[in-house]
Amino acid sequence: MSDPEDYGYHPAQPPMRGDAPRLAYLPPRPARYRPRIGLIGAGGITSHHLRNYRAMQLDVAAICDVQLARAEQRRAEFYPEADVFQDYRDVLARRDIEVVDVATHPEPRGEIIEQALRAGKHVLSQKPFVLDLDVGLRLADLADRQGVRLAVNQNGRWAPHFSYIRQAIRQGVIGAVSSIDFSLQWDHTWTAGTPFEEIHHLLLFDFAIHWFDIACAFLDGAQPQRVYAAVQRAVNQRMKPPMLASATIDFPGAQVSLSLNGHAIHGEEDRTVVCGSHGTLRAVGPNVNCQTVTLWTKEGQAVPRLEGRWFDNGFQGTMGELLQAIEEGRAPSHDARGNLRSLELCFAATASADRGTPVVPGTVRRIGSGTA
Repeated sequence: MSDPEDYGYHPAQPPMRGDAPRLAYLPPRPARYRPRIGLIGAGGITSHHLRNYRAMQLDVAAICDVQLARAEQRRAEFYPEADVFQDYRDVLARRDIEVVDVATHPEPRGEIIEQALRAGKHVLSQKPFVLDLDVGLRLADLADRQGVRLAVNQNGRWAPHFSYIRQAIRQGVIGAVSSIDFSLQWDHTWTAGTPFEEIHHLLLFDFAIHWFDIACAFLDGAQPQRVYAAVQRAVNQRMKPPMLASATIDFPGAQVSLSLNGHAIHGEEDRTVVCGSHGTLRAVGPNVNCQTVTLWTKEGQAVPRLEGRWFDNGFQGTMGELLQAIEEGRAPSHDARGNLRSLELCFAATASADRGTPVVPGTVRRIGSGTA
């Protein structure tokens, strides 16, 4: 996904009628655990990884990429003392490295994760975790047998607005959730001429995978019943993938809707509305990095003052939660086994868009399988 700039959007604040609840939405940090970390894959997104790891004062000891020059560039930018490698197996052979961040393209990632787990390393995997659910189950089982932690870099969970809403739902602030509506109008045409343009389901797969994961995080433990999705080409688009997409997910007693326009060149907006039995939460802004959250309950409305932005809090949150979980001897909240539920929704949505019929999550085991 893109890294949109903060356009200085400061919407008018509604009148305050009481303080918003103070919730633990900021990225988690381990108390003392500071292992040596190896980064495998040094593509464009890893500048966000390394910038935030440096801000957290983490020790990245090795950076690896098949294009050695990219690893050297990342070292020069962020960790001048790190060693660079071209072969990921050289990173895994380092006994002093306990945690690896696997940020390669999806196709080679599964083999790298497997070898890292077999080497006894804790792993943070870039999203999408896997392209085959059965492969994901096998890797989650392997991590359990090896006694290591395997987590997925679903960094949207720690975007300030999503993290606050998630904690508010968990604390019962708005009661039982009945509906979640995501409405996004973005200029995604920056992908023209890049490899992303070759992904037919660019919106439902590469982009919306974050929102499917957020839906699972908001409705933690609820079992989705069916997904209906559709895609369409925008009237003025020239790009290859359809730039309009929608998805509806039915849960027992609740429904999630997702509406995407990747060709909104002017007047971008990103809106999330969560309605519950005792209140409503709404987050609105021009992009994921600039959002205002408003809470409505019978006491009135309030606006929490949130710190940070997705592209900082998110990357700090995924690594911080993994390290904290290792330190505390528990499963991370973004562990691989749980992330398969998000992938079930994503795979079902792409299949539904191809077939034109609802799809039961979990019945489509591989991305692109069982489609027309």
